[in-house]
Amino acid sequence: MKIYNNLNLNQKHCSGVIAIGNFDGLHLGHQKVINEAKKKAKINKLPFGLMTFEPVPVMFFNKKIKNHRINSLKQKKTQLKKLKLDFLIIVKFNKKFSSLTAEEFIRKIIYKKTKCKFLYISKNFKFGNKRQGNIKTLKKFQKTYSYKNIITKPYKKDNRTISSTFIRKKIKSGKIHEVNKLLNRNWSVEGKVIKGQKRGRKIGFPTCNLKLGSYVIPKLGVYAVKVKANNFSRNGIANIGYRPTFKGQSLLLETNIFGINKNLYNKVISVSFKKFIRPEKKFKNFNYLKKQIKIDIKQAKK
Repeated sequence: MKIYNNLNLNQKHCSGVIAIGNFDGLHLGHQKVINEAKKKAKINKLPFGLMTFEPVPVMFFNKKIKNHRINSLKQKKTQLKKLKLDFLIIVKFNKKFSSLTAEEFIRKIIYKKTKCKFLYISKNFKFGNKRQGNIKTLKKFQKTYSYKNIITKPYKKDNRTISSTFIRKKIKSGKIHEVNKLLNRNWSVEGKVIKGQKRGRKIGFPTCNLKLGSYVIPKLGVYAVKVKANNFSRNGIANIGYRPTFKGQSLLLETNIFGINKNLYNKVISVSFKKFIRPEKKFKNFNYLKKQIKIDIKQAKK
């Protein structure tokens, strides 16, 4: 998969099939769009690629939104490689780009830069200045700018349309089992291990600590997890919260990795959430906390 951080495509990737969207989470709905576009490309013997935006537009327009993403850009790239795209276009979503009108977006980018023949989008996708671009706009200009616009029907499960917004709500409510089914993989966060207060080590449960960055914040509490790094993959238990027993002030993801007891500071790890065990709780003292952690670990290992 060729990755473009600009719109200067190689000739072999022009005049193809392109799916456009934010694709945050790359859930089953996104996978449906991508698979349909891939089939069209294969039938017509055309290159197939995807166009996405960084940062996520809603975070660009509203600076107050800090915790929103289901996956990071790095994770998105990794997941898309598995779907075997020919190319990925990452458009920098800045003031200049956001000021484009819908027709300018179609003429300058779709027509002149990508020269794409088939354009795939989900039903709810919007684009252009003040988000006035929609399905009608794309249909209106498809003959003028020589492309065929294809709107994919939304993916539904139990009569509910599956969207990134829907999945974020599930993550926030701790329904990780449902989230993982809708993603077709375990939801995970990646980050660099930072130094903590070493309280876990003192009570016999050392942890690797991560900041959540721009990830959506899951329901605070304890989860069964799997931790991956370059040289290992192990199960573990994680607490996401403010550590009320210790009067913590900042949100932290603390993970105890089963069978690993070594310094991982500054190492990048991936923590995949398998199941929710219990909400965050304040304990009277270390001993009560230690007893509960032992119970939590038994639950995590089931």
